[in-house]
Amino acid sequence: MDVVSDAISAVHLGHPWFHRVRTSGSWCARLDPYDGAGFYVVLKGTCRLRTDSGALVSLGVGDAVLLPHGTGHVIADSSVDAAVAAQKSVPFEQWLAETGPGARPDRDGTEILCGKYWLDCSRMHPLMAELPEVVHLPGRVGGNLELRSAIDLLAGELDEVRPGSCVALPNLLDLLLVYMIRAWMSETTSGSWPGALGDPVTAAALRALHSNPAAQWSNDRLAAEAGVSRATLVRRFTSLVGRPPMAYLTWWRVILAATLLRDTKETLATIAGRVGYGSPYALSHAFEREFGTTPGRYRAQATGRTASAAAGA
Repeated sequence: MDVVSDAISAVHLGHPWFHRVRTSGSWCARLDPYDGAGFYVVLKGTCRLRTDSGALVSLGVGDAVLLPHGTGHVIADSSVDAAVAAQKSVPFEQWLAETGPGARPDRDGTEILCGKYWLDCSRMHPLMAELPEVVHLPGRVGGNLELRSAIDLLAGELDEVRPGSCVALPNLLDLLLVYMIRAWMSETTSGSWPGALGDPVTAAALRALHSNPAAQWSNDRLAAEAGVSRATLVRRFTSLVGRPPMAYLTWWRVILAATLLRDTKETLATIAGRVGYGSPYALSHAFEREFGTTPGRYRAQATGRTASAAAGA
């Protein structure tokens, strides 16, 4: 596994929820904050999105926008003044009911693919945590070709119900999330994690730790893997990641254990071995220090969150 894949897998719950909206005239809808990541892809027409903090984004055909922290917002027709939209918006669920599959396409209307990814925000990887409130990815020609291809494939699956669509759509939506995060990382000028993954030394160390977290790593062994001295590794890794290599490894092992507790029925002893702890007791001690609860209680709570996400989808 690589860092981005692990960062997403650690928080991802169930299948993404999505809805195709067809609307026209003057309209505006509000979605309250929630635990997850929301997205919009404009398939036709234009609209505006305004977050609770006041960030305003104008969206056109082919544009994608990701709200990675479930920020509350209003989405509205481009002709609606932002201040008016905030006052007169209808609840999001009501808007969806009015613009669902039975709604007729309008030649001059707006068509949007919207949805959300259910996330377990109790253990967000710092790469995910430092994503901005809104990631706006314009549909300009030649930009983010992988993302454009994913959007085209999604539009094709939505246009016609074909064999395998029930499998294709959720997997394409998961791919869309990866491509949106990739696109942000390639274009952003802020954030420490794009820099960390772009630095050959730090990136090599992170790949090694994520590829085999249970290995008996040391700073010396990791420095040899990255092809630099111990001092160089520790300095560059700590500067870009925000914690020393071995501290990051300890943290990641516990996060990985939490993912296994949530997604599998493996015993604590099996999980301890998979993440690099010599005994269930050693893992329990580290786990409680990080999460403030025992692995058993965490598993029960995580199972409930997963069930809620499945029901919501």
